[in-house]
Amino acid sequence: MNRLSVAYYRTSSASNVGTDKDSLKRQKEAVTAYAKANQLSIVAEYYDAAVSGADHIQEREGFSRLLGELKADTILVENASRFARDLAVQLSGHAYLKEAGIELIPVDAPDHFKQDTPTAEMVRQILGSVSQFEKATLVSKLRAARERKRKETGKCEGRKSYAEIDIDMVNEAKRLRRKNPKTGRRRSLRTISKELFDQGYMTSKSTAFSAGQIKRLIT
Repeated sequence: MNRLSVAYYRTSSASNVGTDKDSLKRQKEAVTAYAKANQLSIVAEYYDAAVSGADHIQEREGFSRLLGELKADTILVENASRFARDLAVQLSGHAYLKEAGIELIPVDAPDHFKQDTPTAEMVRQILGSVSQFEKATLVSKLRAARERKRKETGKCEGRKSYAEIDIDMVNEAKRLRRKNPKTGRRRSLRTISKELFDQGYMTSKSTAFSAGQIKRLIT
């Protein structure tokens, strides 16, 4: 008899969400192939679209639903960074699941979270750090691209609405403002400002948005 499992998928950017994108399709194919080869039955699938890998697992709508409806003791993900790209979130999230008796399996490296030797722990941290570095590098490149665009276009774009300037930024701000499904609480406007700044979203003067500007962003 096959063991029961659930599948978890995540895409961090809204630009990678949609039927014409291959991120979700690729993740499903990898997870399904692993389950079939290892006699695991996937009884449910959960998906967080346009959700940052730095968000704690309990702050994600899809993963929170997974935890509330969990019908198996095994969670399959395409790789460790699909679970969490931020190293601290990755390690703390795995520790939380392990304490709850839930096994997390990245199908590209099934033993990634299983081994408890000092060497294995070091490897997990290195891999998590590399993933975190890749994210930081991408943010830096995007920030530089925005600066070049500002120099080329001048200040005329300041008269446009935020949605016209950067719809991805608006969508991200609205996503960050959503209520936590577990606590019913929202991030503060200043917290949202800091998280947007860390992702490379900032004012034309390269400073973080004020609370008032964030309020206009989300409304």
